[in-house]
Amino acid sequence: MHPLIAPLEGTLIVSCQAYPGEPMRDPGTMAQVAASVQRGGATAVRAQGLEDIRAVKSTVDVPVIGIWKDGAEGVFITPTLEHCLAVIDAGADVLALDGTRRPRPDGRTLAETVATVRERFDGPIMADCDDVDSALAAAELGIDLIGTTLAGYTDSRPPVDGPDLDLLTELAARLPATSVLIAEGRVHSPAQAAAARAAGAFAVVVGTAITHPTSITTWFRNAVTTA
Repeated sequence: MHPLIAPLEGTLIVSCQAYPGEPMRDPGTMAQVAASVQRGGATAVRAQGLEDIRAVKSTVDVPVIGIWKDGAEGVFITPTLEHCLAVIDAGADVLALDGTRRPRPDGRTLAETVATVRERFDGPIMADCDDVDSALAAAELGIDLIGTTLAGYTDSRPPVDGPDLDLLTELAARLPATSVLIAEGRVHSPAQAAAARAAGAFAVVVGTAITHPTSITTWFRNAVTTA
């Protein structure tokens, strides 16, 4: 296990992202958010986009999981080798990329992408997967961290209310010991985070419920106006 990974066991990772066009869509703001969640106990942060990665990396002293979202359909989370190398060069401690079995924009397979990345980068790699088969395939490639990030966001599995606990339970039983299972996706409450951990997750990623005021406000507004 990579030395950056071991301290993450049983801890909270926070994804610090804002969508394009939102008031908080600014690298400096995201760096402040990252510093705030570190103060609250986050052991790593996930940052999106090269400028955000640089800003967050210069602000926190916990590992930065870097991604680069490019596009809106198909594979768009660090979708190509070029994106991967740029994320690494921006200073990410952990490279996260789409780990599904869908075709990648540059025509490379996940295996080809990972093999080339390994020639340049000795840090951990995280695969954002969508089902059992994609997770097991990513693990066979030696990818360090297997995330359930995309479960319910592709056609492979239907979305559920909260984290996909069935997927987590199955992966916890089937992944090899060399792979680390990370729960990510629709973790909207402390109870759901605890349930994901109990289902077998090594660590839990929370994003929207902590770092996206627009969504959180909408949840409370809806609760108040429909009461």
